[in-house]
Amino acid sequence: MTPNSGTRQQYRDELEALEHATLGGIDLVVSQLDRVTEALQHQDVELATMVIVDDDRLDGRYLEVNQSILSLLALQAPVASDLRLVAALLHVIKHVERMGDQCVNIAKLIPLSGHEPPVREEVLARLIRMSACARSEVTQAKRAFAERNTELAEDLVRQDREINRLNREVFKVAIEIGEDPDTREWAMHMTMVARAFERIGDNAVDVGEQAVFVATGLFREFSAPSAAQLPATPQ
Repeated sequence: MTPNSGTRQQYRDELEALEHATLGGIDLVVSQLDRVTEALQHQDVELATMVIVDDDRLDGRYLEVNQSILSLLALQAPVASDLRLVAALLHVIKHVERMGDQCVNIAKLIPLSGHEPPVREEVLARLIRMSACARSEVTQAKRAFAERNTELAEDLVRQDREINRLNREVFKVAIEIGEDPDTREWAMHMTMVARAFERIGDNAVDVGEQAVFVATGLFREFSAPSAAQLPATPQ
């Protein structure tokens, strides 16, 4: 192996490791999402606190990947499709960090109504369904990016519509929930939980957009079908 080929292989290994670390952050999000959903379902304040504390792992992953990408840009100066991948990873790791923040937002809302809040099943059931949809979107977004699968990426929009529908339902039920002050306060907190789940879904769609960008060299926002397609750097 010549010195140049050895350097090139090291560069490829670094790029592959960066993608692995970035997508591994999505696994951390799924773990956080599972735990915060369990905490929500059982009004488990201790578990919610664990979700808040464990956000440091996601923040650390964000900083690690971000710094590694900046070093790679400075030392290797990637071009063409490699540069496109690096740019996409910068976006993806930011969306990963934001999804983790939304899990923390949900966790912080759980204790606000006390250990035995006046839970209404018609609201909670919709929230649990929203969580399942968000989890499905997040895992599919990871797969779409890893496989450069544009069909999987574009299908995220269909799933996101369901989350948006449930979010509207939660809000409607919450404002009609009755006159009891404690119940109304709990319901208002749950509208914020619903909003956090919706934002997780939105960020998953954003990851899907980056998957299409890497695969095709074109960037477009799925939520805006008429948006212009922007060419990336040439192959």
